[in-house]
Amino acid sequence: MKPLDYLIIAVFAVMSVVAVIVTCRDKIAAKKSPRNRTPEKTLMLIAFFFGSFAMYATMQLIRHKTKHPKFMVGIPVFMALHAGLIALYLLVLRPMLP
Repeated sequence: MKPLDYLIIAVFAVMSVVAVIVTCRDKIAAKKSPRNRTPEKTLMLIAFFFGSFAMYATMQLIRHKTKHPKFMVGIPVFMALHAGLIALYLLVLRPMLP
């Protein structure tokens, strides 16, 4: 594996953990107190910055925000974008690296 591979894996891993924690915390806060909720903008930003796969899976698993079109359309769009970036890296950029 190339050094950049480790960085990409680390970023996805960290953002995935963050996405799961924040999504679960928001679900718990939704049941207890609306004051401590995570703003939807924050959730979408975490999904955009490489947490989309984990956030989508977590939302489906704990049934959180699954009736919100903003999330059920927006996060899969981010997933497609991230899959495209991974494919671009693997197929085009990575072979060019020393």
